[in-house]
Amino acid sequence: MSDSPIPEPSEIRASDSDRDRVASRLRDALAEGRISPDEHSERLDAVYDSKTLGELVPITRDLPESSDSPPLPMGRPFGSPRPVYGRERIVDSAADGHFSLALMGGAERSGTWTVPGTYHALAVMGGIEIDLREARFTSRETTVIANAMMGGIEIVVPDDIEVRVNGVGVMGGYGVDGGAPSSVVEPGAPVVRVLGIALMGGVEVVRKPRKHQKPAKGKKKRKELEADE
Repeated sequence: MSDSPIPEPSEIRASDSDRDRVASRLRDALAEGRISPDEHSERLDAVYDSKTLGELVPITRDLPESSDSPPLPMGRPFGSPRPVYGRERIVDSAADGHFSLALMGGAERSGTWTVPGTYHALAVMGGIEIDLREARFTSRETTVIANAMMGGIEIVVPDDIEVRVNGVGVMGGYGVDGGAPSSVVEPGAPVVRVLGIALMGGVEVVRKPRKHQKPAKGKKKRKELEADE
């Protein structure tokens, strides 16, 4: 008898039929106008890039169940953390830190962490990366004061939070790469304001997909599916 622990339902490998079931719900949502064509394409890529049932669940968690498409066989509630979205990111807990400093060096803040109402980042002849893709927030509105002097700061954000940038570049750059989010941000979702100055340096806000949203690998399967429609 094996002593290996029984995997959580969320860790069970997804089958082709599981992925097709989620893809069918996305097609219905597109036809009903619940999601845009661009969002449908992005989510469909995520479906065929998913390896486990736990990765499939968040893709349609904000969509109604289809009468002819039963829910995924998740069994008992899974114990491993699932991705949180929008207003779910706002939590009643203590912040994990209040500042990042890079002085002729580097600093990074990433993973699952809790952001305070005001966060300070200062890069002097160094570099800082602040990754908010898996972050939680202590309040709906968060201010990141990011100042770079002959250095650089990159702030990575997901597509389910609103970001407003009001920085100044002096012989440097201060702005957003990637523009607006690909989907509509739900009411009550966190708002992040980025303020500060870049003096002979740069502060850049970049939108990137989360781990379970990596789209590239699923494009071939998506194109095959769309060709059959």
